[in-house]
Amino acid sequence: MDVNKNGYTFGFAAAMVVVVAAILSFAATYLKPMQQKNISLEKKQSILASIGVEVSRDGAEEAYTQYIKKAVVLKDGQEVSNLVAFDVELSKEIDKAPSDRNAPLYIAEKAGSEYYIIPMRGKGLWGPIWGYLALEGDVNTVFGATFDHKSETPGLGAEINTPRFMGQFPGKKILDEEGDFVSIQVRKGDASGEHQVDGISGGTITSVGVQDMIQNSMKPYLEYLKSYEDHGQAASASEKEKEIASIQ
Repeated sequence: MDVNKNGYTFGFAAAMVVVVAAILSFAATYLKPMQQKNISLEKKQSILASIGVEVSRDGAEEAYTQYIKKAVVLKDGQEVSNLVAFDVELSKEIDKAPSDRNAPLYIAEKAGSEYYIIPMRGKGLWGPIWGYLALEGDVNTVFGATFDHKSETPGLGAEINTPRFMGQFPGKKILDEEGDFVSIQVRKGDASGEHQVDGISGGTITSVGVQDMIQNSMKPYLEYLKSYEDHGQAASASEKEKEIASIQ
């Protein structure tokens, strides 16, 4: 065979393309289960981080089982029985009307207290942003929040996943004094009160993206969480009645 002919060159190139494509296809197929496992563990780490539980990737599975006591999928304020919360792809749900979404909710228990963890997804400057917001038992007070992004600008919008930004959220309220949903505003350096946090200097669009993400992501959960609030108030009243009766 004359290696100097064009036919040989084209044939060799075609053979190499086939070989490389086969190798890449095999590698992708072989590595896919491991990649999915790592994604799952990273997701569990983020869920746990919203309630202040920091674990390694290797310890995420055990800690998730320990702290997450219930996971449900909501649709129009009601539990959906035929879906698994962890498997819901929020990227496919978030653009639907709130009443049409399959909305996963994680209920955690830590040190005798119950927390309600809400997954969030939104849009930053350059791509998607996401996170988890953990509410205390009053379904109003934020216990913790985690945020992350795909491609925000380092030193600017990418700062949403830093302790400095996320650390502002604990103690903030999503409801006003009348019990109406007001969410949390991300302000441009002038935040005040229990419904506002400071945005990121130079990262205005990403900061607004976080604000919009919280407001939009929370909507499908409000009616369902209100039932937990009512249940908690009723339980507290019952305990108080028992205490008074025992004193009498």
